Amino acid sequence: MAVDILSMGEPMLEFNQLPAQDDGRVLFLQGHGGDTSNAAIAASRQGVRAGYVTAIGQDAAGDSFMELWAREGIDTSTVIRSPDAPTAVYFVTHDAKGHHFTFYRTGSAAARYTPRDVPEKAITEAKILYASGISQAISTTAADAVFHAIAVARKAGVKVAYDTNLRLRLWPPARAKAVIDAAIAQADMAFPSREDAEALTGLADPDAIADYYLRLGCPLVAVKCGADGALLATGSGLRVRATPHPVKAVDATGAGDTFCGAFMARTVLGDGPEEALRYANAAAALSTTGYGAVAPIPSAEAVRALLRP
Repeated sequence: MAVDILSMGEPMLEFNQLPAQDDGRVLFLQGHGGDTSNAAIAASRQGVRAGYVTAIGQDAAGDSFMELWAREGIDTSTVIRSPDAPTAVYFVTHDAKGHHFTFYRTGSAAARYTPRDVPEKAITEAKILYASGISQAISTTAADAVFHAIAVARKAGVKVAYDTNLRLRLWPPARAKAVIDAAIAQADMAFPSREDAEALTGLADPDAIADYYLRLGCPLVAVKCGADGALLATGSGLRVRATPHPVKAVDATGAGDTFCGAFMARTVLGDGPEEALRYANAAAALSTTGYGAVAPIPSAEAVRALLRP
């Protein structure tokens, strides 16, 4: 089945730290994560058809993802089940400085993905191919697979969207910058976070960050600024800011992924860049009001209610 948005990357079983217990115990809520999987689910909840390109283990974690994607309406015809490699796992902890990640993904099924595994036909039938820095950071072969998928998409006239999603524990800064810049130079939409961009480019001002990625050749850049909202800039001269929404945030895990999925969904559904920005900004805000990467992703109805005057 052809899909509107085809996400590519690594899903990870999630264990998210809950508030401290009265008896001192530290408890974790099991859930699902993985940036591009989160974005696919966010897009699906906004009413478009989303699919996923990845490899997962033939293990309990992999089974859990297949069940999740079935519930969320995600097309899994391009998911490979590996008998020889596991599905990755990560933990989210929280303190006064925010949320922190600990990953266990070395040798995962997704890290063993290669260009030979890329589902070329499915990509040519999609409207948007979406990948991220994490999609490429997990291994050299995975990075090459994403570049091959981008080449297939561009040749077929399929739009390419890319999120920086920098994880410096996965690769050296120089390689991260080189690969991410090369991918964004071939993308139609780029979604850098302000934090990522500062680490990659040394730039802290959202306008300067947008200008940097526009100069690479990407025609649309949305800079995610967390609690400060977002900035959209296009090569045609449009530049607009989305202001933050006053929500009671408890966990920002997956907020950027929700932003990307919602923005792409609204683009598929016909919104212009400014309308898609404001919608995605609202969706991201709502996703911070619950724990975990997936459970708090809002429905289209919830986003429209927040945007209603």
